[in-house]
Parts: sequence; structure tokens; C-alpha cells
Amino acid sequence: MNTKVEPEVPKHIGFIIDGNRRWAKKHGIPTYEGHLAGYNAIYDIAKTLFDAGVGFVSIYVFSTENWKRSENEVKKLMGLVLRLLKSDLHIFQENNIKLLVLGATNHVDQKILDAIVEAEEQTANNTGGTMAVCFNYGGQLEIADAVKKIVNAKVAPGDITPELVEQNLYAPEVPPLDMVVRTGGDQRISNFMLWRSAYSEFLFLDKLWPDMTKDDVTDILNEYNKRHRRFGG
Repeated sequence: MNTKVEPEVPKHIGFIIDGNRRWAKKHGIPTYEGHLAGYNAIYDIAKTLFDAGVGFVSIYVFSTENWKRSENEVKKLMGLVLRLLKSDLHIFQENNIKLLVLGATNHVDQKILDAIVEAEEQTANNTGGTMAVCFNYGGQLEIADAVKKIVNAKVAPGDITPELVEQNLYAPEVPPLDMVVRTGGDQRISNFMLWRSAYSEFLFLDKLWPDMTKDDVTDILNEYNKRHRRFGG
């Protein structure tokens, strides 16, 4: 008798959302409109993944290197971050989604830092999935900050283990990545969740992020189930 094997649902998928500016240029519209289109795509993709049973979705929205962009572009991006944390927070509440923000605090305006604390507190008890927003984030810096915490705690060198480092990452409740998806055609991870991606699967898509739809979620989950994860074994 044949037994149907149910597809495996990954616990954690991370997205390097690339292509917003190229999408805007392609359509002959201002750069901000590309970021806005990308912003709107986040909700559809994340909600579809949560509905499919994925527990954690991480979105790389602003890196520690993105401060190098023009002052006007950075200002507009900060506005979108505030929109996510404040005026659009009801979307998280209505869909029972927990919000976490991972990243450093330097360079970030105090009103955004305050909004992060409030948004995380308001959604802390939601159980329909967790969106981890990587904002002012760098994978190398995250590891360095974890090491600083361990040093400040005066842990003996012999007691430092990978498990201890993991416990001192930003939002340590966020588990390792099962799959990292990058849109936009480039095939690099750009300092995204270096620790958590140690054994993750990688999927590089040519599609620009604002063009992503719910159908792409099905393709991503199908691709994940084609992979054979051995974790070094």
C-alpha cells in the first residue's frame, strides 16, 4: 500500500528583498515608488507563508551599509519603517502575527527605536507566525554584538560554545534558517543572518521583489521539498 508523504513545511524562511530600485527604473517611476511596491509585497508573501504553516519569516529591509544611500532615499525608507511599526501595525494584530525587529540601534532615530519597542510589545502574544524584520542589520555585527555580551558577562573562554553564541544573537528565539530566498538575480547573501544560515538552503530568483506574488510562495515551498538536507551527515 502506498503511503502519501506530506510535503515538509520549513520552520523559517528568510528573504533578501532585492530589486525595488530596478523595478522603479523599469517602470519609469521614482525610486520611492519601487520601495513602496516592495513594501506592499511583503505582506502578501509573509501572510501566504504563515497560512501555509511556516512559523518564521525574516525580511532583510535595511542593512548597516544602506546608510550610504542618498539622504532623500534613506529618509523615505525610514518613513516606510515607521509606517510598518505604527500606522500599519493593525495588520499584524488582525492577522495574529508577532513582530520582531533585529538589528543595531546606532544611527537610528529615537522615535523609530521607541516605535520598535511599542510594536514588539503590542504583538508579543500573537501566535499566528513571527515576522522578523532585519533593520539596520548586519550579520557580522550581530555576531560581534553577541560576543560582546558574552565578554561583558565574564564568561570563561572554555565555557564559550556555539550554543552560547546563539543564545546571545538578536532575538535568540528566532531559529536557524531553513531557506534563504534572494530576488533580483544576484547570487550573494550580503551579510544576511550569517549565523542562522549556516545550513540553510539557498534559492536565487531573477524576479524583482515587487513582482513577487502568492504563486511564488508555492514555487518556493515546492523547491524546498526537492532539496535533501544532510547537515553535514
